[in-house]
Amino acid sequence: MRAEIEAQAKIINQSLALLRRHLDWDNALATFDGLNKQAESPDLWDNQANAQKILKEREALHHSIQRIQNLEISLQNSLEMIELAEAEGELDLLKEAEDTLGILVQQAQRLQLETLLSGEADTNDCFIEINAGAGGTEAQDWAQILGRMYSRWAETRKYKLEIMDENSGDEAGVKSITFKVMGHQAYGWLKTESGVHRLVRISPFDANARRHTSFASVWVYPVIDQSINIEVEEKDLRIDTYRASGAGGQHVNKTESAIRITHLPTNIVVQCQNDRSQHRNRAQAMDMLKARLYELELRKREEKLSAQTAYKTEIGWGHQIRSYVLQPYQMVKDNRTGVERGNAHGVLDGDIDIFLEAALAQRVGDGES
Repeated sequence: MRAEIEAQAKIINQSLALLRRHLDWDNALATFDGLNKQAESPDLWDNQANAQKILKEREALHHSIQRIQNLEISLQNSLEMIELAEAEGELDLLKEAEDTLGILVQQAQRLQLETLLSGEADTNDCFIEINAGAGGTEAQDWAQILGRMYSRWAETRKYKLEIMDENSGDEAGVKSITFKVMGHQAYGWLKTESGVHRLVRISPFDANARRHTSFASVWVYPVIDQSINIEVEEKDLRIDTYRASGAGGQHVNKTESAIRITHLPTNIVVQCQNDRSQHRNRAQAMDMLKARLYELELRKREEKLSAQTAYKTEIGWGHQIRSYVLQPYQMVKDNRTGVERGNAHGVLDGDIDIFLEAALAQRVGDGES
């Protein structure tokens, strides 16, 4: 029982350390003290707009500081109660204190997740774009497997999925696929998945049953709402129409309803073919383009603020973020965080939360170290 108590206390202390680091604890306390002095100034309301800004900032900072302090006090009280109950042999009191500690673990983990998902667009829906790397059918099959992995993960969270564009492989799989994931904090959870994913397995397409290594790139970017204004000039666009090539019934190859938009200044390309209407496909492709431009701006801003060099490389082709090995053993390893799982098939069936949480935690820690 003592080992379990110590393990729970360790979890809470780890969460507290992350929360303090994310808030920049010493600086937050100094800032809060300065805001208190400004709020107590007799000429505060000489400038009403500035006064409201000061009070709002103070209230938000007070809330963040207080919930960390409350968790620290509750942890200390619970540990003291446990020591007292053990010394006095009060089993009922001991059980009550242990139950309280268990509740505190849940509270600490919930606060930690709220901290990790507090970015500007983290609550938004998102697009996931997957492209097969070099390697023909083997890589195209891998791209389709990755798409299924994210689809299964989304299903477990009750998120909705909509395929925006699909370019089928020559023999199997897909050359590329883009789908929208709709649900609260979809982008926040999936944003660290951008990068190159590597598969090692005995190829089902190799008659000699040799081991193959395949790559596919994943790009995640947020769906933007009407409150976010992204200016796109018509002169910066090249718009092409083509016949749809993915699933879609008898209609897909009859008309050039699919849309491809290239943003010339950034060379960003988006495609949409999920509707029979060229007009609606164009509108959705424009939404996707604006989302990509917004994600690019978010990334530039983050890199400038945090100098997060590891993140700069993880999104580049050739810098794999995760390896999935099916032969000669089963292992999925995240190259950024070191997190490993032996049940590779379970991971490919959508069990990826441990990788998402670890990558989010690392981004917070690296950004504030």
